[in-house]
Amino acid sequence: MTDLKLIIEPEELETYLHNPDVVIVDLCKAKQYRKAHIPGAHFVNYPDIIHVEKPMMGLLPSGQQFSRLISGLGITANSHVVAYDDEGGGCASRFIWTLHVFGHSKTSLLNGGLFSWANEGHSLTKEIPEKTISDYSLSNTGNYTVDSAYIMQHLDDDHVALLDARSLVEFTGKKKFANKGGHIPGAKHYEWTDAMDRAHNLRLLPYESIQQKLDQLGLTKDLEVIVYCQTHHRSAFSYVMLRALGYEDVKGYPGSWSDWGNRDDTPVEQ
Repeated sequence: MTDLKLIIEPEELETYLHNPDVVIVDLCKAKQYRKAHIPGAHFVNYPDIIHVEKPMMGLLPSGQQFSRLISGLGITANSHVVAYDDEGGGCASRFIWTLHVFGHSKTSLLNGGLFSWANEGHSLTKEIPEKTISDYSLSNTGNYTVDSAYIMQHLDDDHVALLDARSLVEFTGKKKFANKGGHIPGAKHYEWTDAMDRAHNLRLLPYESIQQKLDQLGLTKDLEVIVYCQTHHRSAFSYVMLRALGYEDVKGYPGSWSDWGNRDDTPVEQ
């Protein structure tokens, strides 16, 4: 099959609905999935793709946990996974990022997710597809991911940049969901929803527009860019966005501010 791009349009997905090499994964709310979903889509509950060690949220799952989920969806090494959700792409992007970390790169995000698909007249169903169990086993490669120690080591590295995808009030510390409020020193603020086009069913804005904003912030393509939010949910969308724009060195910070903001050894700016 032709390799699909990292971000695809509903019209393109329509042509692959019955392709056995394409596995469509729905990360909408369970109630929405039961009500209507893309034909052939398999439901994945977002909490099943993360690991929690309070107060740290949004950590990576174990290889055993993630492999069990992936094989249960019938995904194989040859599968191209297309993910979507009903919130603008955060959940679906987190799933895609996790696949990348675990070594599966054949992935696509449906641009606009359920909004673009449903609002533009594409078919929906309540039918639950049959699942074929595979023997696909994955393990954490260590790629596309960093921890607090890595960030601490590179705070003064001119070749490493930080993108904070949270709201402005979280970035400034006016609102906090951890012991400490504020942001990682040197981080640039680009809220994940600022890249969405609300007039076009929550698709990404034109790439040129996004790139211009990123360049203004100093988040240029020659840098290693680390993205984070509160748990690396919203910033997973930023990860996919940057990769789609052609950024070659992008990493996510699992746990994100729920880790950094609750540690005693991490500096903070406000």
